[in-house]
Amino acid sequence: GGGRRRWSGPGPDGRDPQLFGTVTNELARSRGWSNRVAQGAVFGRWRSVVGDQIAAHASPTSLHEGVLTVSAESTAWATQLRLVQSQLLAKIAAAVGDGVVTSLKIQGPVGPSWQKGRYSVRGRGPRDTYG
Repeated sequence: GGGRRRWSGPGPDGRDPQLFGTVTNELARSRGWSNRVAQGAVFGRWRSVVGDQIAAHASPTSLHEGVLTVSAESTAWATQLRLVQSQLLAKIAAAVGDGVVTSLKIQGPVGPSWQKGRYSVRGRGPRDTYG
């Protein structure tokens, strides 16, 4: 066979992956991410950003124009998250870059927990936005 090996030589090929990574990082920081990319980054790193304890009781449901909606499993957790939301915002910014998430919208359980039966809403889940 030909003398080509698996890895590319010192030509342009070798630089491409690294160059691409650098460029996307620069773009992300300077221009703000596209919503889908930002949402994927925040959702994908949620547990590592907020920690296991919070991740076990609250999860991000949508990210729209910098507002991250977080759904807490109980009213108590929603209150707790509101108390630490500035710290959460700082952690998210450190993980995915400034300006990706500018504010948090923290929601407790939908409707009073004693409501059972026909009022339970099967709303849009977090995955619907991935089309």
